[in-house]
Amino acid sequence: MNCTTTSPLVFKNAQLVLGNEVVHGCLAFQNGLIQHLDQGSSSVTQALDLEGDFLIPGLVEVHTDNFERHMMPRPKVRWDDAPAILAHDAEIAAAGITTVLDALGVGETDPDSVRGSEWDSVLSCLSDFVNRGALRADHFLHVRCELPAPNTLDLFSPFTGHPLVKMISLMDHTPGQRQWENLEHAWIYFSGKKGWTQKKFDERVAMAQIAQARYVQPHRAFFTAYCHEHQIALASHDDTTVAHVEQAFAEGAKVSEFPTTVVAAQAAKARNMLTIMGGPNVVRGGSHSGNVSATELANLGLVDILSSDYVPGSLLSAVVRLTETTHLSLPQAVALVTRNPAKSIGLHDRGMLEPNCRADFVQVRMMNLPNGRHQPIVRAVWREGVRVV
Repeated sequence: MNCTTTSPLVFKNAQLVLGNEVVHGCLAFQNGLIQHLDQGSSSVTQALDLEGDFLIPGLVEVHTDNFERHMMPRPKVRWDDAPAILAHDAEIAAAGITTVLDALGVGETDPDSVRGSEWDSVLSCLSDFVNRGALRADHFLHVRCELPAPNTLDLFSPFTGHPLVKMISLMDHTPGQRQWENLEHAWIYFSGKKGWTQKKFDERVAMAQIAQARYVQPHRAFFTAYCHEHQIALASHDDTTVAHVEQAFAEGAKVSEFPTTVVAAQAAKARNMLTIMGGPNVVRGGSHSGNVSATELANLGLVDILSSDYVPGSLLSAVVRLTETTHLSLPQAVALVTRNPAKSIGLHDRGMLEPNCRADFVQVRMMNLPNGRHQPIVRAVWREGVRVV
């Protein structure tokens, strides 16, 4: 992305959301970087008037399944790689996300599913688009590895040594534990989303338990060693018990994704692990799987990062909802989707409105709703000083 300019560009009349406060002022940026910030008005005649809107850092998303949804918009309907990537990228940018880790799942017994398919062509297309500067957001990869699946290692092969991989998470969706500890919730999900009959559900549960016993430990050992060797962020997934967190921490995990209970989140906090919770959980007021509420964890100081998970537009809505339902201030809530996720993957050049940080911005206007709540509206997005929305 070409960010070279001959003179600084200036925003004026903006509510700048800084690390610890919101100030009315102006901001100048040049060549893709923030130059300086000032309170009050600007004397620059060509400054862009934000009309009192909020200016926040570009959002950083470390876990979104949205790309997979575009690749398979309906069950067993595979979309072409290029338009899927472009549609996903446009949706991500429109949500204010300027840096994204596309979460791609590897490992599934159903060959017709996205996560049971080979990834070679997708990775080739994504890499080509990134190298040619064709995308609005800055794209990296988060590989979600389903430990009990027999084909996980084979499907991971094209990711080996890939420069875009920033995070690997270890998943075990065997019904009866973690996310699906409640089998009734698991039945509702799989019968509704995949159309499984009770007989098929019972058969798959039995098969999953056999696969878990056979594959989880060797696959876990492989991926933990891989992350250490390649210095890739390692995340646990759906921790439910203290033992789950202790195992992940001992293996070198620095992130606990979507803990399902308060005790698991507390155990992660005690070990200085970063806790990720879902934006949709906040917006809906609870987990779709019947697990712990993200808002409850936020009130307890146990949420470090918000992920849009399966709804890109949920991030900003969740930020505002947390300011309305918890003790979090706007700067604190914004940090959950900017500074904190950026640092979790070693990207220290973004996520903050500070001099020498990347000029990634979102112009946000707050709309008052009839129910007394506020809805953030994305009016414009800049990545490295270039407007992309």
